[in-house]
Amino acid sequence: MSSDDVMGVLTRHIEAAFQQPLDDLRQVAAAAGRVHPATGILHWYGLTAEAQTVVDRAENTLLATIGPAPGELTPPQMAIAHQVNTAVAARDGRAMVLRHLLDPNARQVWRGDRPQSRTISQASTALPPRPPANASRSTGR
Repeated sequence: MSSDDVMGVLTRHIEAAFQQPLDDLRQVAAAAGRVHPATGILHWYGLTAEAQTVVDRAENTLLATIGPAPGELTPPQMAIAHQVNTAVAARDGRAMVLRHLLDPNARQVWRGDRPQSRTISQASTALPPRPPANASRSTGR
């Protein structure tokens, strides 16, 4: 998948979620500051775009070292291929976080909200009561 494809799909998802073009959303979010709901999403979009740039550079380096007639990779070429794989994994991980943040049905734990079931009102620090001293003795002896 090319960088235009990956970033294009993510851009369309963001624009659909906020019902406005990405450039307009960036301006509105920048003006509103951290309180705007798109702030975190735009942050992860930026991280994903940076990772895509690394993917593009690594792929171009690999293609330049392979040349026009690909064959079995040499150890240096294999090292560059591993760099491409690592860059793709980083990009995909960031894209997955972004997709999660855009999912209205996703649990909100990542956004800082705590589900009520996980909230503890007050933890007790007292020890449990000890059983009476004669509770373990048999009464029939």
